[in-house]
Order: sequence, then C-alpha cells, then structure tokens
Amino acid sequence: MRKDITVAATPRSGRGKNVNRRLRLEDKIPAVVYGVGKDSVPLTVSPKEINKILLSGSGHNTIFDLNIEGGETEPVLITAWQYHPVKGKLLHIDMLRIDMSKRIKVRIPVHTIGDAKGVKQQGGLFENISRDVEIECLPDDIPESFTLDVTELMMGMNLRAQDIPLSGSMKLLTAPEKVIAHVVAARGGAAAEAEDAAGSKAEPEVAKKGKKEAEAEAPKKGK
Repeated sequence: MRKDITVAATPRSGRGKNVNRRLRLEDKIPAVVYGVGKDSVPLTVSPKEINKILLSGSGHNTIFDLNIEGGETEPVLITAWQYHPVKGKLLHIDMLRIDMSKRIKVRIPVHTIGDAKGVKQQGGLFENISRDVEIECLPDDIPESFTLDVTELMMGMNLRAQDIPLSGSMKLLTAPEKVIAHVVAARGGAAAEAEDAAGSKAEPEVAKKGKKEAEAEAPKKGK
C-alpha cells in the first residue's frame, strides 16, 4: 500500500561496528537500498521515521518515498529490519526500490471477525491456524490486511486461503487449501468422555486376561 510519506536518507561511506555505534548515538541507523537493476547504496536514516512505518497498519508492506541527499526520490519497501534483542531499539533496515508498473510478492496479515456458531452452539474450540498469506500484485494494489468472517463456522468446518476475497491484480501464492481457521471438538467434551468410558471398560478385560495367563503359567502340583 502506497502512502504519502517521504523519508530522508544520507549516503553512508563508513562501515563496521564503530561507525554504526556512532550513527546510533546521532539518532541514526545504517540502511541499504537496492533493486530494479541499480547498485545497492549504503545509507543512514532516522529510526523514528522508520518505526512509524513499521508500526503502522500496513507495516513493512508500506510503500513510501525515499529521498536520498544529492540524489533522486524513489518509492521503496522495507524488506528486512533488525531490533536490539534486549533494548528493543531499531538497529538496521534494508529497502527495496519499487517499480510501480511491475508485480511484487508480499505477505499480508489475515484477521478474523465474529463468533463461530460451532463454539456457541456446539461447544467446539475455535483455532486460528494461519495469520498471513502470500500474494502477488501491483504495488498500488497491496492491501493492508485481509478479513474473514468466521460466524458461520460449525464443528468440523474451516476457512482456507482460497476463501480470502482478492481484487484488482491480486493473485494468491499461498496453497489454496491452507487452513486459516477452524472449529474442532474441545478436549474434555463428549468425545473425550466416550474415550475415557471405553478405556475404563477395557481395563477389567486386561486384568482378567492377565489372571488367566498367570494361572496357566503356575506350576501344576504333583499327585
């Protein structure tokens, strides 16, 4: 999804831990932009501006303008990012130049709404199995997310990737039969009680069989 956002960037010449540490003290982070047949360019950008994009509704699927000092402004997409494992600070990002006339592959979040009837009426258990799918489309057609209504799901029913409504240039790349959400029997319900009952009936037979075997194995008394 393209947004009216412009991020300023400065070419970066130095490399290494010391250079990166100095950049972060200046409230900047190292970055790289690549793609569309051009050389990759090392840059510095503001982590605050990038965090706003990553934490927005469209997240890393946001297409925004990158304005490189002394260069041109190009539409880009964040393809990789790294946070500090303890401090949680953004450390580095990679950006891909986007040709707005060519299709690209992206992963889109899938949200569910509604209360499944199989839970309310049959005591089933609702499970979200997959939370995103991969599609291919033109950059302007990238959706923020997909939403599936699970209200009509009864016990044993599911919604699959093929049930996601696509529009425009969107093409589903995820396997169509991949389950997104389903309603299954809750453990501890009638099925579990039936299993327990069957198990309790089987126990005396096992014990009886063991007693007969013991009698057969016992040494016979001589006359």
